[in-house]
Amino acid sequence: MKTTAGMRSKLLLFAALLVPLLLVPAHAQQTWKQLPAQEKYVKPYEPFRVVGNLYYVGTYDLAVYLITTPQGHMLINTGVNDSAPYIRANIEKLGFKYSDIKLLLATHGHWDHVAAMAQMKRETGARMLMHEDDAALVESGGNVDYRFPDKGRGVVYEPVKVDQRLKEGDKVRLGGTELTVMHHPGHTKGASSFTFKTRDAGRDYNVLIVNMGSINPGVNVNFMPGFTNINEAYLGTLQRQKQLKPDVWVASHAAQFNMHQKRNPGDTYDPNRFVDPDGYGAKIQFYEKLVRAGMARDQAAKKAKDM
Repeated sequence: MKTTAGMRSKLLLFAALLVPLLLVPAHAQQTWKQLPAQEKYVKPYEPFRVVGNLYYVGTYDLAVYLITTPQGHMLINTGVNDSAPYIRANIEKLGFKYSDIKLLLATHGHWDHVAAMAQMKRETGARMLMHEDDAALVESGGNVDYRFPDKGRGVVYEPVKVDQRLKEGDKVRLGGTELTVMHHPGHTKGASSFTFKTRDAGRDYNVLIVNMGSINPGVNVNFMPGFTNINEAYLGTLQRQKQLKPDVWVASHAAQFNMHQKRNPGDTYDPNRFVDPDGYGAKIQFYEKLVRAGMARDQAAKKAKDM
């Protein structure tokens, strides 16, 4: 079969266009739906030291935590898409190296807390650790979400490979710091909190990074087809969280631990501003009332529908 000069030209042109595509990394070829971010999610906030080796490097509301050690650092959460450069700048502003991040973790797999995880893993070479019940969520880029059991939510952030699946009671160790994993499901199936000890000015502090039992719009806290025991998960989490007695506690969102009432930009370092046992108890009570009110509301709606 003979090829005409015109056909040869078209084949050469197609090949020329194809080669650059083959050279583009796989992550750059993949597209995902960017969700609209609230202003407080992207509003800058100065990084600061919370207590000991725990630092806040997130935005005005999305909490991102750097835990520093002599053998490298842990980072918990990342914020929304395109957050990596901002977090890197905050880490470097504190005098630490972005490249020294060795472990990446998250309180849960929603896009506003893990959307930049894949980029940060790629840039730092860090290992990604996630509770086993949220591993599929982050590896699917948010698509495998119990709120969308039939067709999925769609890919809303760059998928990230989980290097280690965590369970209740697991220990995450690096450079003398040991985190204990606590499975606190409800908000997601694999929602997790972390506790560890840090020392500051001769005092030991029990630190809790807690994932609160907030409820997303559209969630029925009595029953979800993709999370059939969601009510047991929420109530069990609240019961376990009541038993915790942290010295210092922080959460996935700044508003959840009243950060802006406890600290103003420019304030000098003082870990005592985050020693707040009464505030912790009050916050857990707030979320328990929220969950129980949601259960009553959803039960009433079901009863009315069945009549």
